[in-house]
Amino acid sequence: MKLGFACKYLDSDGKQRFPFRATTRTKFLSLQHDERLALLYALAENNLTQLCLTLEHIAMLPAPLRMMRIGSDLLPLYTVAQATELYTAFLPDLQPFFSRCGELARAADIRLSFHPGQYTVLASDNPDVVSRALEDIEYHTLCATLLGYGNRFQDFKINIHMNGRQGFAGFKAAFLRLSEQAQRMLTVENDEISCSLDDVLQAAKLCPVVLDIHHHWVKENQFIQANDPRIEEVKASWRGVRPVLHYSISQEGIIPVQGFPDQRQLGIAKTKLRAHSDTYFNATLNDWALSFSDFDIMCEVKMKNLARDALYAYAQRQHRLA
Repeated sequence: MKLGFACKYLDSDGKQRFPFRATTRTKFLSLQHDERLALLYALAENNLTQLCLTLEHIAMLPAPLRMMRIGSDLLPLYTVAQATELYTAFLPDLQPFFSRCGELARAADIRLSFHPGQYTVLASDNPDVVSRALEDIEYHTLCATLLGYGNRFQDFKINIHMNGRQGFAGFKAAFLRLSEQAQRMLTVENDEISCSLDDVLQAAKLCPVVLDIHHHWVKENQFIQANDPRIEEVKASWRGVRPVLHYSISQEGIIPVQGFPDQRQLGIAKTKLRAHSDTYFNATLNDWALSFSDFDIMCEVKMKNLARDALYAYAQRQHRLA
C-alpha cells in the first residue's frame, strides 16, 4: 500500500517546500507578446524545477510514501487560447525538464496523478462546459505524456468526478471524444452530493473507479466496508492495476475523535461534513481506511504530507504497513 499526498509538500512548520508559481488571466492578457512569453516560460520552468526537486525528495522516502498528486497549474493558463499558442512554441525547450521528472518518478516507483478541478464536468448539459472539460483533460493528458506516460493503461491517473445533469450517458458520450491516451489515464470518482458510488460504477467498463470513502459516508451515512460486494466491482474496473481510494474525514470539532460518527446524531448539514480536516485525528476511521488493503490511498487532508506521514506512522504501530 502506498499513501499519497496532494500537490503541496509541507515542511515541519507547515510551509510549502517546493512551491509552484502561477499568474492570473487578467495579468497575462494585460502584457505585450514578449512579456507574455517570458512570463509563461519563467513560470513553467520554475514549476517543473520544483516538481523535480519534489520527486528527488520523495525518492528518498520509504516505498509506501512514494505517491503524489501533481498540481494542475504545472503549466499556468495553458488552456487560455492566447497562452496555448505561446506554449506550443516553447514546449520543446521544456521537454528536458519533463523528461527528467518522468525518469525520476519511474526509477523510484513514485505513483503520480492529476485531479482536474470541480468545473471539469463531462456530464454537463451545457455543451460549452463539456468542451472546456475535454480541453482541460487533454491539457492534463499532454502534461502526463510529456512526462513519458500514457503508453499503457493506467500508468498515470487523471481523476475527475462524474457529476452533471446528463449523468452516465453524458459522461460516456464525452469520454468517447477523448484521445486514446486520455482514455487510458482517466478515472472517475464518486462525490458527496450528486453522484453515488452506484452511479459511478456504471462507468466501470469505460475507466477505473476511484472510491472516495469520505464522500460515500457524507452522501449515504454509511461506512462502506472492504468486504462490500461493490468493492470487487471497483477493483475489477482497474483491470489488474492496483486501485486507488481517497481518504479524508470531517473537520475537527464536528465529528468525535473516536468511533464511527452517525450523521443522524450529529445533526450537521452535509455542506459542513464535506470539508476536510487538517489531520487524521480519529483512530477508528484510520483503521477503517487502512482496512482496504488492496488499495493505495490518496490522503486528502489540509496538512498534506504531514498528515499522511502521521497516518503512515500510525499504520506501522498497528502493524498494517511494513
